[in-house]
Amino acid sequence: TDNLMELLMMVDAARRASAHYITAVIPYFGLARQDRKDKPRVAIGSKLVANLLVAAGIHRIMTMDLHAAQIQAFFDVPVDHLDASIIFVPYIKSLGLENLTIASPDMGGSYRARNFAKYFNAEVVICDKRRKRANEIESMTVIGDVTDQDIVLIDDIVDTAGTLAKAAALIMERGARSVRAVCTHPVLSGKAYETIENSALTELIVTDTIPLKQQSSKIRVLSTAELFAKAIMNVNEHGSISQLFKVE
Repeated sequence: TDNLMELLMMVDAARRASAHYITAVIPYFGLARQDRKDKPRVAIGSKLVANLLVAAGIHRIMTMDLHAAQIQAFFDVPVDHLDASIIFVPYIKSLGLENLTIASPDMGGSYRARNFAKYFNAEVVICDKRRKRANEIESMTVIGDVTDQDIVLIDDIVDTAGTLAKAAALIMERGARSVRAVCTHPVLSGKAYETIENSALTELIVTDTIPLKQQSSKIRVLSTAELFAKAIMNVNEHGSISQLFKVE
């Protein structure tokens, strides 16, 4: 909330100083998980924030890996939605995993896992979970064969890390050789760091869209700076953004 208010104040200051064009670079779009009414009397936080930003005077938004791609439609200004796969894929390739299989920690993220798997021509497995309440899992099962596979779990946000830890444990029980996780935004709330350290995960790979609160031997941070810098330059020079979606 403090960061949002500070951003709105900066936009207002720039507008009052007669700025011609204002682009808001928001690596992690907070409240992105509040993208619909999942209960009768709740707010749609993503739409509210979008309205605030546009009303403040922003002309363009630049962000990365929104929780739901349709959030782009909440804005009445152009949105550059960058894909962190450009950063993650080269790193995963550098590991030289022989029997790579991509996994989704839940049914909702299966499309994300399938898109990531295309870069490796890899198979996809899915962890199907049932929740008692938010951030508390009741049961989970693995759909697909993980025997002797090097598994990479794909998600956009890691919050309490409970889902990842449970998925990693279950996958190892099913005979996998190793389990890693790739998550763009490291929210890491509550006892997340402890959960990760005690989990079956070999490594959690994240970006720097959110600064880590503490260091962990199992967490590797990859920089988004170059990708955002190229996007900003291309926008300012009226170049192509689509070329930034090509993985080398």
